[in-house]
Amino acid sequence: MAKKDAPPRWDRKMQQRLARGEAAALGELYDRFASLVHGLAHRVLGDERAADRITRDVFAHVWQHPEAYDPRQGPLRSWVATLTHRLAVQRLRATETAALTRGGSSPEELERKVRQASVAARADYIVQAMPVPLRTALELAYFQRRDYRQTAVDLGVTEDEARRRLRLGLQLLSTAHDAGAPEAPPGYGGAV
Repeated sequence: MAKKDAPPRWDRKMQQRLARGEAAALGELYDRFASLVHGLAHRVLGDERAADRITRDVFAHVWQHPEAYDPRQGPLRSWVATLTHRLAVQRLRATETAALTRGGSSPEELERKVRQASVAARADYIVQAMPVPLRTALELAYFQRRDYRQTAVDLGVTEDEARRRLRLGLQLLSTAHDAGAPEAPPGYGGAV
């Protein structure tokens, strides 16, 4: 049996393949994580073109520095999310700082925007990473305005199970606000 702290086999193999310079590995990584990266970047920046640039920058960094991933720190998915979050926040700060020098918002307003974007990005990451049964229950309750009874019927589960899924999903989602400093990305290095 594998050690509890050992990273998933796919993560270790992917890092090894990237370190060997296998272009196919980068393609697989992109296929698996591009929507996550773009979604997190877009959530932080609120700009499609900027999110596209961050996505490109993240995968370029992974390609150029595969050794930067430390499997002991967590899954590859979390490392990629961390990198995305960090680069997107840097871009947001640079953009807002430039606006500040042109007479835009105050430094306090900038930090408020960064905090809000970080919490929103963490919440998106949490929802995307949660198990499908929890995510589906939350989506029914939120987007289709189903109560737990209607959710139970839609999912074909008991009312108790629907309540449990909704409660657990909301508890996970609430941790987006509880994560450490705004710079701490979701699910890596102690956050979430």
